[in-house]
Amino acid sequence: MDFYYLPGSAPCRAVQMTAAAVGVELNLKLTNLMAGEHMKPEFLKVNPQHCIPTLVDNGFALWESRAICTYLVEKYGKDEQLYPKEPQKRAVVNQRLYFDMGTLYQRFADYYYPQIFAKQPANAENEKKMKDAVDFLNTFLDGQKYVAGDHLTVADLSILATVSTYDVAGFELAKYPNVQKWYDSIRKEAPGAAINEAGIEEFKKYFEK
Repeated sequence: MDFYYLPGSAPCRAVQMTAAAVGVELNLKLTNLMAGEHMKPEFLKVNPQHCIPTLVDNGFALWESRAICTYLVEKYGKDEQLYPKEPQKRAVVNQRLYFDMGTLYQRFADYYYPQIFAKQPANAENEKKMKDAVDFLNTFLDGQKYVAGDHLTVADLSILATVSTYDVAGFELAKYPNVQKWYDSIRKEAPGAAINEAGIEEFKKYFEK
């Protein structure tokens, strides 16, 4: 299956780790946003929203990383460990995925991306909101080894991609001990961990400029 991506992108890394977890091989199609490759007519036919990551599985196109991750697990997973079918367990996984999308990753983007891509000054209010998001995650992880239950799920993979991006940005994770402990463990345990580590090295370049 074709996978349109950038290696430094946290959402793309989340999908790659999920694919590794279910044993699916992705046909990687590097998509240079700065060069406008996502706006080419052939890509717009696949994804009119022209965003990455985008997956094309035997003609079926899907975007939004967390939707892709759950699709891969539901179609190709060998069991329901990564994405439980029991309604309440699945609801917790979904909540963490939506938290990642709408709060944890979004607040990272709101604070850092204007500085990186638009050369704007840091916004103190956005920084506070970002720290609040990590504090929420720290609370979720109180007494827990994983973010959504008693074993690794797709929510751990998605949030790992996000938290590792916080890490390379220089965010002080040590101030959030539950997050730090989880991160130190999961970044080694996660399927496709090496892919994620390589991707954050690529993303780190934005903070070295």
